Amino acid sequence: MLQIPQQIINDLFDHAKTGLPEEVCGYLAGTNSQVVKHFRLTNIDHSNEHFSFDPKEQFQVVREARKLGLEILANYHSHPETPARPSQEDIRLAFDPNISYVIVSLAAKLPDVKSFRIRGGEVEKEEIQII
Repeated sequence: MLQIPQQIINDLFDHAKTGLPEEVCGYLAGTNSQVVKHFRLTNIDHSNEHFSFDPKEQFQVVREARKLGLEILANYHSHPETPARPSQEDIRLAFDPNISYVIVSLAAKLPDVKSFRIRGGEVEKEEIQII
């Protein structure tokens, strides 16, 4: 289970909306499955169907999280036009089996967020507890 404060959920929805029509992406950091900070990253693909982190930003964020005593718990990205579930590309590119993969969807009238664990191409839905 991933615990995420309501304010961070709101910030993820805001990031997804302000990034339209492109997908947005970033990291969620914390300890013991509890998210305490999110980091917005640039989608260098500038696409509404896929994303890639800016490697320089990615390295800086990982360094900053470690400096704060936090670990990267999840990466997140948005689906502007499709549901909050991993695409085949998301599954193929899920290289770290130790983190969660959070997807924010703007496909319906109300935004949606879901979390998944992806290991070896196998997808398992993960509960999100909003705190």
